[in-house]
Amino acid sequence: MNKTSEPDIRVSVMGETCPIPLVEMRKAVMKAQKGSIIEIHGTHGPSKKEIPMAVQSLGLELIEILDEPDGSWKILIRR
Repeated sequence: MNKTSEPDIRVSVMGETCPIPLVEMRKAVMKAQKGSIIEIHGTHGPSKKEIPMAVQSLGLELIEILDEPDGSWKILIRR
């Protein structure tokens, strides 16, 4: 992750399953200011696919999806 994508808001949904990661992502987006970067960190496989689809439908920018060595993932979003 480069320095320009250091998150303003970090949301951990480790161990949570749908719909919690999606709900928490939406809450973070509502709190974030325009241009803010939100990092969602989780373990639920289907959420890794659903969150980017929600990001697209909300008209937000998907910065990147990172696979972590421990099997978790991080999704970076710009509001």
